[in-house]
Amino acid sequence: MNLTKHWAALLDDYAIDLAWSPDGTLLAAASAAGPVALFALAGGGKQHELPGHDGGTNVLAWRPAGRKADDGGRTTDRADPTPASDLQRPTSDLRPLTSDLLLATGGQDGAVKFWDAGAGQHTATARLGGAWVEHLVWRPTSDLLFAAAGRTLVALRPDAATAHTFRAAPKTICAVAAEPAGGAIAAAYFGGVCLWDADDFVVQREFRYANGIQALVWSPDGRWLVSGNQDPSVHLWIPAEGIELHMSGYDGKVKFLSFDRTSRWLATSGGRDACIWDCAGAGPEGREPLMLPHDAPVCAVAYQRAGGLLATGAQDGTLQLWS
Repeated sequence: MNLTKHWAALLDDYAIDLAWSPDGTLLAAASAAGPVALFALAGGGKQHELPGHDGGTNVLAWRPAGRKADDGGRTTDRADPTPASDLQRPTSDLRPLTSDLLLATGGQDGAVKFWDAGAGQHTATARLGGAWVEHLVWRPTSDLLFAAAGRTLVALRPDAATAHTFRAAPKTICAVAAEPAGGAIAAAYFGGVCLWDADDFVVQREFRYANGIQALVWSPDGRWLVSGNQDPSVHLWIPAEGIELHMSGYDGKVKFLSFDRTSRWLATSGGRDACIWDCAGAGPEGREPLMLPHDAPVCAVAYQRAGGLLATGAQDGTLQLWS
């Protein structure tokens, strides 16, 4: 399969994160220096450059389309909240959104910032403390944004108000994933995963895993919760059934995971081959994976959201498309 280059753009430092807007019209590109550029799909013109974060921007997250507004009036701080001295009051520029395109960014300054992407304007800031904000995920069905910095996990509204501060994790939070149906948020740390209810913020389940977790992903149908691990291995849970599966034997840490849109096929990194596991029926444990070879360690795997293509990338700069 041949790929066509449509346009190219230059940032002021290397790209640390990329994210397409929900309508596919804008590509947000965060540079390690801090600024975030918004490029138009058509032609690649720079629509806006957002100042981002002092010290560097770490992560981008667009508010999803088709969500419901949060109730807006409920603020909770149960179960060992983060001290008030660490969670500062939000600041807001009080600008109404000119479009439905809202971008959240997290940075090395310990802040989460919200941006009106249509106008290229900053709208609000939530300051989480001294730790870097490294993980952001929107609840798919509402206006809640979950942000992790160090051991702290908070739920934020688009005006940067704190809806809830969760009990501090035992170790630094290393991955966060929202259940596709919106009912739960999973937060991983060295030693396990905590599954929080996204409505009342109580613990649904806690899964122990005696090693470091590098990546966390839900299957689109919400059946599987999967971690890529430091040991190196892949671990799968079926939260609704209390079932756990485990696949080991990788050459290196498993840092990248992706499900296809049917929830049957799971792609993983972890060596010079991308491994494809069949998650149909009882799951992949005991089955032989399909191996897709590269000449260097695989550093990216991504299934197409609407189709059946799989993209895999390696540290030698090669990109391969599979069907």
